[in-house]
Amino acid sequence: MTTAWFHCFSGVAGDMALGALVDAGASIDEVVSLLGRLPVGGWHVEAEAVMRAGIGGTKVHVHAREGTVVRTAAHIQGLVAEARLPDRVTERAQRVFQALAESEGRLHRRPADQVHFHEVGGIDAIVDVVGTCAALEVLDVDVVTCSPIAVGLGMVRAAHGIIPNPAPAVVDLLRGVPTRGVDLSLELTTPTGAALMAGLSSGFGPLPPMVVAASGFGAGTRDLDGRPNLTQVVIGAPVEASPGSGQPVVLLEANLDDVTGEVLGHAVSALLAAGAHDAWVTPVVMKKGRPAHTLSALVDPALVDDLVAMFVAETGTMGVRGTRLERWPVARTEGRVDVDGRSIRMKVGPGRAKPEFDDVAKAAERTGRPVRSVLVEAEAAWTAEGPSVPLDEPMVEPDDDVSVRPGGTVTSIREHVEEPLRPFDHHHHQDDEPPVGRGGQDGPDGSPA
Repeated sequence: MTTAWFHCFSGVAGDMALGALVDAGASIDEVVSLLGRLPVGGWHVEAEAVMRAGIGGTKVHVHAREGTVVRTAAHIQGLVAEARLPDRVTERAQRVFQALAESEGRLHRRPADQVHFHEVGGIDAIVDVVGTCAALEVLDVDVVTCSPIAVGLGMVRAAHGIIPNPAPAVVDLLRGVPTRGVDLSLELTTPTGAALMAGLSSGFGPLPPMVVAASGFGAGTRDLDGRPNLTQVVIGAPVEASPGSGQPVVLLEANLDDVTGEVLGHAVSALLAAGAHDAWVTPVVMKKGRPAHTLSALVDPALVDDLVAMFVAETGTMGVRGTRLERWPVARTEGRVDVDGRSIRMKVGPGRAKPEFDDVAKAAERTGRPVRSVLVEAEAAWTAEGPSVPLDEPMVEPDDDVSVRPGGTVTSIREHVEEPLRPFDHHHHQDDEPPVGRGGQDGPDGSPA
C-alpha cells in the first residue's frame, strides 16, 4: 500500500497539489493522456521547474481558451463520468466536486444539485482536480493524508466583492479539518485546494511512519515573504510495527436490535470506505432474549471521532463503545497476474497466494466469464509461474516486469504489510487560483487581485 502525505505549510491550491505530484515523479505525459479523455477541449498543460525561497519545485500551468463558463455540479460530474477514466480516478474526482457542490449549496442556501460553479466550473479548475486524481493513480497511491492546512488572514477580492480571508468556501470545506492561521494577507488555500484535501484525505496530522520513496514540491505563482510558496507531498509505504510492539488500534462496537440487514450491510461498506481496517457484524442475544447484532469496526485511533459519528449516522445507535487494542499484521507480498489481458492482484502470504476478489469480479464482468473460472485461472497462473524474485527481497516497483508469458502471467511483485495502520483522522492556493463561489479572484497576471 502506498501513502501520499501532503504538507500544506503554505496552504494548498489545485495546481500546487498537481505540481507536487508531478515533482514527485508522476509523468506529466501520463497525466495529460488521462486528462485527454475528458469530453472538453481548448486547454493544454505545461510543467515548469522553478525555485521558491531556494527550494526547487514544479509549477503546473493550465492554459484554457474558453471565456467565462458557468457549469452546474451535475454537468461537471457528468463530464468526469463520460471520460471513462480509471475507476479510482473517477471516484476521487467525483468526491471532490461533490464536496465543492455541497459547500457552495450551504453557503448559498440551495440544494447541491442546483449549484452553479463560476471559477471552479472553468476548465482550468476541472483539469486541476481531475489531473491531481490522475497523478495519484499514475503513482499508484492508495491512501492520501495531510498535515494541518495553513490559511491567510485579512480580506480578499472575489467575484462577489471584498470577502474575509480565508474565503467562506474554504472555511466551510475545512470543517473538521485541522487548520492554522498564517500572518499573511493572501489567499493561501483556495476552495479547490481545500476540496482536494478534504475530499481525498483519510486523515490529518504529522508525517506518518513510512519508508519514504519520493517527495516533491508544487509551486505557486509568486514568491512569498518569509516562506516558500510551495505545497509538499511525501510518498512511501507505511512501516511495520517493530518486533514486540503492535500497531495501536481501537475496536468500536454497537449492539443493534432495530436495524435491518440492508442497513447493516451498508454500514459495513461505509466504515471500510471511511478507513476502517476491518468491519463486521456478529449475531448476539440481548437482554430479555431479544435477537440482535453487534456492528464492529477496527480503526486507527485518529479516525475514532469520524467513525463513531458514522456509527450513529448510519445505524441510529444511542451509543458506541471502544476498546484500545494492538494488532500484529503479517507481512505479505503483492504480485499481479494477467488473465485475458486483465491485471489481477495476488495477495501472497506464508505458504499461500490468493487473488484479490475485486479484481477477479471486474475481470469476469468485462470478459463475460464466470467469476469462478477467472479465479481458478488466476490461481493456476500464479502456481505455474511463481515469483521470479525471492519474496524477502526489497520492494520492486509496481511497473517492473517480473516475467512475461502468454495467457496468465505474473507481472509484478511488491512487499508491504496487510492493511497498514494510518495514524490520522479523515478531509488552486493561494495567489494563483480563483476559488469557488465566494473565494478569491485572480488579477490579470494570474496572481490575486
